[in-house]
Amino acid sequence: MEKNIEISLLLDFYGGLLKPEAAQMVDLYYNEDLSLSEIAAQTGITRQGVRDRIKRCEQSLFELEQKLGMLKRFRQLEQGLDKICTAAEKIDRETDNQNIKHLARSIKADALGLKE
Repeated sequence: MEKNIEISLLLDFYGGLLKPEAAQMVDLYYNEDLSLSEIAAQTGITRQGVRDRIKRCEQSLFELEQKLGMLKRFRQLEQGLDKICTAAEKIDRETDNQNIKHLARSIKADALGLKE
């Protein structure tokens, strides 16, 4: 399951760099959960041809990630924003100063807004 999620995320980041028909096959397989046979019927190529294209696209997606690192950076940013939210919540709970509470809530709201 983890590989499916990773491929889906990589497709979000790098799908525009793939040939459109190949990116569509990967999307149908990983995001729409269609079988190789169903994709073959839609595209008019053999099941084996669909599998080969999907495997080549997977390899391309992993190579792009290795070179560009956008997914890795995205995950780092998400983790950092989670830490900011947690710290802001802790500050909000542990202080009686209304100005600090307001700032902590504002920081948390901004971090959550960046996660969307």
